[in-house]
Amino acid sequence: MTEEGVDLVVAGAGGGLVAALRAAERGLSVLVVEADEHFRRGNNTAMSTAMVPGAGTRWQAAVGIGDSPGRLVADIVAKTNGEADERLARVLAGVSAELVTWLADGLGLPIELVTDFPYPGHSAYRCHTIPGRSGRALLDHLARRVAGDDAIELLTPARLVEVLPGPAAVVAYPDGRREEIGCRAVLLATGGYGADPELVRRHIPEIANATYHGGEHARGDALRIGGSLGAATAYLDAYQGHAAVTLPAGTLVGWATIMHGAVMVNARGERFGDETCGYSEYAAMLAAQPNSHGWIVLDRRIHDACLPFQDFRDTVESGALSWADDVAGLASAARLDAERLAATLADADAAARGRRTDPFGRTGWEAPLAPPYAVVRVHPCLFHTQGGLVVDGNARVLGPDGDPIPGLYASGGAAMSISGHGAAGYLAGNGLLPALGLAFLAADHVARPLPAVILQKFKSGRI
Repeated sequence: MTEEGVDLVVAGAGGGLVAALRAAERGLSVLVVEADEHFRRGNNTAMSTAMVPGAGTRWQAAVGIGDSPGRLVADIVAKTNGEADERLARVLAGVSAELVTWLADGLGLPIELVTDFPYPGHSAYRCHTIPGRSGRALLDHLARRVAGDDAIELLTPARLVEVLPGPAAVVAYPDGRREEIGCRAVLLATGGYGADPELVRRHIPEIANATYHGGEHARGDALRIGGSLGAATAYLDAYQGHAAVTLPAGTLVGWATIMHGAVMVNARGERFGDETCGYSEYAAMLAAQPNSHGWIVLDRRIHDACLPFQDFRDTVESGALSWADDVAGLASAARLDAERLAATLADADAAARGRRTDPFGRTGWEAPLAPPYAVVRVHPCLFHTQGGLVVDGNARVLGPDGDPIPGLYASGGAAMSISGHGAAGYLAGNGLLPALGLAFLAADHVARPLPAVILQKFKSGRI
């Protein structure tokens, strides 16, 4: 920092690091304020599977996949039953290919396209990730780039507690000290409010009793700070749930198991829906089942197909999977009624072989299950909230009248989502695309040249 302050203050060292790196690349000075000194392992970006949708990328073209931003928008609209903010969806879909390309060419991320299975709701293979499909690896890479950039300062542990008109950032330290830092702009990349039980009960009561499996510092800071400046909010009832987390290990089994042909049963050994509808909405469905837990049944083929995911490998290494040579052994391992489980799996087998119509409407059967079988106990979780501050196409935070609040930006869980209402509209990548995409757009907007008179006031400390 200089005596005059910095160009951009980024609150949150998750997807917000993209803004820091992009802004530094554009010649700006950046201060990143992060509450958790162990953020590399503790925030929502680190907990993700590093899936970033990109529509019309060179990776798609290389394998003959035709895609476009318009097609991605159509998928978002369809998944949300028309409830998504189509304006923001078009902005993010439009920048998605440029974002993925910049992550690869500008930041050196080893980007690859996921083509081994389709994610629910995506009509094309467009989820881009990195080897291991690990958010931890993604965030480690971003953090290393930040540490090596002289234009970026990382301040941790520290928390942004207030944004003053002008703007200026007020930062609080664990010892109680506060510091006011002058800046041209502030990006709120603090995540949503999933770690605040009261806010969760108020806005999304259907998932309030599920385990929270997200960053502990996602406490609604953006809502509080933005609210103090008159910011508008939207889609506060939107969230990403997940129905495939093991407890107490807390590892993610992953929905790739389902898409490769696994089934989920409840504590009675019965299926209760079309598992392929989506892992987010299935969390509330699982929470409503007896004892609020279930079991994923898979086989060796599915096990091997899911090994590219670091999260799944972590689950295997934790010992959460139990194997059996037949259904009776599987029922014994899971302490389920053997006859009921056998009937359930027989019905699923018939549907997978096309011998009957699945009563729940499932049509996505890669192959029937075959012994030996594995079973893993799963619990519903809230991963992160999707509603937040209303933003425009440059990630600027808007007031109720639609006018931008000067110098204030938001991204990721701090901003409104493109997932509509509730959990059913969530598409794979609807977390990282707004987190990275809005951060990218915010940095580019802040980097636009200021009018000379405003620039002089900034340098003199008068704004």
